[in-house]
Amino acid sequence: MPHPPGDTPEFHELLAAHPRLTDLVLAPNGHRLIVSVQRSDDEGTGYVSALWDLDPADGREPHLVIGSDESVFAPAFAADGTLLFLSALETADPADTDSDPQGVALWTLPERGEAERIAHHPGGISAFTVAGGTGTVAYTAGLLPGATDAETHAELRRERRTAGVNAILYGASATRAGDTALGPDEPHTFVLRSGDAPVDAGSQGLEGGGDAALSPDGSLVAYTRAEAGRAADTNVVVVADATTGAERHTLSRPGHQYYRLAFSADGGTLVCQRQREETYDTEWRVTLVAFDLASGEETDLLPTFDNWPWPGRAVLSPRPGDGTLWFTGDERGHCPVFRRDADGTVTRLTASGAYSSLCVTPDGATLYALRGTIDSPPRVVRLDATTADQHPTFLDAPGALGPLPGTLTEVHADADDGFPLRAWLTLPEGASAQRPAPLIVVPHGGPQGSWNNWSWLRNPWPFTARGYAVLLPDPALSTGYGQRMQERGRGQYGGQPYRDLITLTDAALARDDLDPTRTGLAGRSYGGYLANRAATRTDRFKAIVSHAGMWNLEALLNDTDLHAYFLKIFGDPRARRERYEADSPHLDAAKMTTPMLIVQGGKDYRVPVGQAQGLHNDLRRYGVPVRFLYFPDESHGIGVPNHIRVLYDTVLTFLDHHVLDQEWKRPALL
Repeated sequence: MPHPPGDTPEFHELLAAHPRLTDLVLAPNGHRLIVSVQRSDDEGTGYVSALWDLDPADGREPHLVIGSDESVFAPAFAADGTLLFLSALETADPADTDSDPQGVALWTLPERGEAERIAHHPGGISAFTVAGGTGTVAYTAGLLPGATDAETHAELRRERRTAGVNAILYGASATRAGDTALGPDEPHTFVLRSGDAPVDAGSQGLEGGGDAALSPDGSLVAYTRAEAGRAADTNVVVVADATTGAERHTLSRPGHQYYRLAFSADGGTLVCQRQREETYDTEWRVTLVAFDLASGEETDLLPTFDNWPWPGRAVLSPRPGDGTLWFTGDERGHCPVFRRDADGTVTRLTASGAYSSLCVTPDGATLYALRGTIDSPPRVVRLDATTADQHPTFLDAPGALGPLPGTLTEVHADADDGFPLRAWLTLPEGASAQRPAPLIVVPHGGPQGSWNNWSWLRNPWPFTARGYAVLLPDPALSTGYGQRMQERGRGQYGGQPYRDLITLTDAALARDDLDPTRTGLAGRSYGGYLANRAATRTDRFKAIVSHAGMWNLEALLNDTDLHAYFLKIFGDPRARRERYEADSPHLDAAKMTTPMLIVQGGKDYRVPVGQAQGLHNDLRRYGVPVRFLYFPDESHGIGVPNHIRVLYDTVLTFLDHHVLDQEWKRPALL
């Protein structure tokens, strides 16, 4: 989005265009560190990614990996140091005349040389993994019903394309997941060895997400399968022979799901994250478990760890016989790195910040990671692999951001049940008792989540640059505060979490540098639900923004891709109506008086557009001032850079009008 000469972009416009660091990978010899960097394309209609080569010792300048500047992503290293990645790059092979677009393919790029495509599949490859000690790779790609291999799959695709048919016939499986419709392709796990044809190691189920791992010697492949007809809260871990595709083990537990698989260095143990989702009577719980592949025995590796090893993948020691592993987990507004020794001892290695993309050196002595905070986008850091509560060494890499337009502090309070609560608070420059700042409260999504890292979509700093203080509360159901935080919020989406939100708001407004007469509330996803709940319970806020927020819980149950998940939490509305009547905001629509801005994506399958339309209709019905910002092609989040600019511009203008009593100015592109 261009600016006239001399026109200084606002902070949210800089934010939408700023480079974003995502995946980080370390070469097997520890000498190369590759980071994926996303940036807005020139038109502002999407993000493209490139790979940057960093020096782990921080002695040379980072540089763009030649041949990776045309939107490549998901980097990984083979055992010989060859770089692999996914990309939709076009092949230069004149013999490749297939009229069926191949989509994303798997490529290799030696440190010196040209990129070479090593695996492709009709319709594209969605994910891959590499064996730590060999050149074997496993990738995820789809097969249409009736297809037995890539060739028959391609023929069926041609027949559908020629007939102009894109219909999908579902059975006892989900139809949508996240931001996409499922099918008609069913994801399979394929294993590719040098010089051999790909081996189909089995279906991941229609909801398969490409979660797979290879043993270091490449002899075994493990992946998760969501089986049709099985309870939605249960999946299966499949361990197969990587040469033949024959299943060796299937591991499962009713009511539990396994994610983020990783083999031990000797290939005898499979470590993964085990989740038990919330039900009507039990709270969420997440731990790390190990499967002994000889006996099939499952062991909880963190039986006394009160927080969750979430959201990242555990990294296991690369040294055979060493049972050490490292993981990340939310903790009181941070997401530290933890080390688990073979005897079960857990040590927190970092004092602050939120870490992801952990990498360990071949000797197990050093870690590399991405580290973000509320007041810093992710940066590349180096850590000692054993020292407790250390501060990291920052490496030279793209993505650094200039000075922020304010400062960051914390707010603490005791909940009505005595539980200690906390929140982050940003303060604009100049806020004081003489010039108290207006306050915007921004609850997070989830509800299992925490304000502990940089956010690109609901970032507090564009608001702070505009002169607002921003409160980022962690109410009941937030992660990083132990299982008690889950217990106290279970089954009451609009109960204890809402009361905690108001308690933290009151605690913030007790400060003399904040103005209690000028406040607003803006939330997305579960935060949008809390915004809707607040609209029906209080008139203390001068404006409320609800982005993808639940409004009518019973109607949501029939439309969302998480039907089975919400049914477990709220119960069958035909038989157990208590939670719907207690927590569905639409039942209290007549109490709304606060002006609202609704934000919604037309392709949102998590909180479908009917929820926003219902809220909009009720606000109009009761004469409450309302505006509806609708993105027909966006989903549960906002992914287009220019749309992100429009989102921030509209939200800020709406808040300025109602909280600061400024004149309404319709955003230029709307």
